[in-house]
This record gives sequence, structure tokens and C-alpha cells, in this order.
Amino acid sequence: MFKRLWLLAPVATLGVGCSSTWGCEAGKDTEHHSYFLRDISSEDGGVLSVDTPCEELCQRATIDKTVSCWTRPNSETQPEPDKVVCEVVITACEGRRPEGLCSDGAVAQGTPTLGVLFARMAHLEAASVPAFERLADELAAHGAPEHLVRAARRSAKEEVRHAEAMESLARRHGAPMPELKVAPFQARSLEALAIENAVEGCVRETYGALLAGWQARSAEDAQVRESLSAIAPDELRHAELSWAINAWAMEQLSPDARERVNAARREAWRALEQDAASSHLPDEVARHSGLPSAEVARTLVRELASELMPGALA
Repeated sequence: MFKRLWLLAPVATLGVGCSSTWGCEAGKDTEHHSYFLRDISSEDGGVLSVDTPCEELCQRATIDKTVSCWTRPNSETQPEPDKVVCEVVITACEGRRPEGLCSDGAVAQGTPTLGVLFARMAHLEAASVPAFERLADELAAHGAPEHLVRAARRSAKEEVRHAEAMESLARRHGAPMPELKVAPFQARSLEALAIENAVEGCVRETYGALLAGWQARSAEDAQVRESLSAIAPDELRHAELSWAINAWAMEQLSPDARERVNAARREAWRALEQDAASSHLPDEVARHSGLPSAEVARTLVRELASELMPGALA
């Protein structure tokens, strides 16, 4: 299924660009872009004025979608607004988020957008390390097969490499590695473990694995393609592990508990579809990172859901 969907991805060496939108919600930040009104042209070639809605000003300034926008003067001595500020959302979806994740991967305002994006990815990959370490310990405590425990521990080590690769990309684009804070873990039931695995593993990590392979084919930047080409096979194994854990856990749970796990997974698919339809990045950032358009991302989510949980998005 993944190979079939990856074939839909544009190949960067063919010079095919990507649009400015993509989907996944795991952590959000905003980036502000300012433009002088005198530099923004209307359809007829004229200059737009402060009376023009700021949404139109941002669209004309090549920001396809904005969260919010406003006009402002360039200085205190200039009473009339002569600039528009367009606010866009930076999103990321890489790795398995652990319960108790306190940090959000934010970096200093004014950091280049690509740096913000890769810093978010690095933060989430780093957060996956304690998530898999905890998962391994919990699986062992609940009597899971040893091969699942070993696979979880191996996944934690692989996530260390992923975080380092994303940190390298972040620093290359002017962003430091964000601080990671995870609250101390508390013992929990097998049902709680299964619900988190259904949401973070069977849904979001599976989609993240698909995105990693997509970016490996689509990113205009050679270093991004190289990094994601190394990461994608690992992420696919992590997704497969999530579904193997799900299969084992569901056999141990009561019918009512299994239904609660399935309900959480259905809701996760719906939330992911909404994220895919609404998240976005500036065109240049999307092309550089290789992320798909909102329309394509939503299609990928629906394809995954129809294959892995028929009826979830009916």
C-alpha cells in the first residue's frame, strides 16, 4: 500500500514542485511575514492600498493561506499603515508523542521558517525516544512477546538517529535544537497503553511513515531527500510494530475495552483528516521539504484509513 501511494509523489529530480499545504497536527507554531503595500500588485497591475482586505494582500504577496493578518505603519513617524503582516502556521508530524510531553518544540520568533519546521521535527523525533523506551518497559511488564519488547527498544535507538538528522537540518536553517521536557511516567493499564498506541502508532506514526517516504522522493533539497530516505524504512517498521502491538493487546482486552481502543483510533483518523485539510506552509518551504499539498495529504489520509480501518472516515 505504501509503495502504491509513494508512486503518486512527484520526483524531485524531475523538477516537479509541491504546493504550500500539508497535513499533520503534532505541534504548531506561527511565522510572520511582512510586506510593503507598495510592493504588492493587484490583478490589473495597480498598487493595492490599506483599504484592501489584508487577506487579499497576503494572497497577492504569495502567502496562499494565513491564520490572521493585519496592516501597520513601518515606523512611529508614519501614521498611515504601509505594511501588511501575514501570519502562517508551522506544523510538523514526525515520531510518536509520549504521554506527559510538556515541551512544544518552539524556537525563537524570527527563526527562518525552514528552521522552525525542522526544529519541530527534531523535537518530535527526540520525544519518540522516551516514548519507545517506556513502551518497551510496559510491554515487558504486561507480559508481551519478547520480540515486541526488543522491537520497541530498537525503535528508541533508531529515533535517536532520526532526531540527530533533523537537528542537523534545523541548525543548517538557523534553528537550535528545542528543549525536550517529558513528565515522569506513571504506571498505567494495558488499555491505556493500547489507546495511546492506536492513536500515536496505528494512525499518526503510520501516516508519518508515509510522509517520510513522500518527502524522500519530493524534496527539492538533496540533504532532505538523503535524510528522509534513511529515516523512511525505520518509520515504516515502527508503523508495523504499532499494528503488531495493537493485534497482541486487543487479544488481551475485554470487548468493552477493545471498543474503546477502536473508538479512539476512529477519532484519531478524523482528527488527522482535519489537520491534513487545514495545515499549510509557504510554497518555498513546502517545495524544499517535499511535503504534499493539503488536497493530496487529505487523500493520503483517506487512502490509509480505508485500507487500515474501513469506515473510519465514511
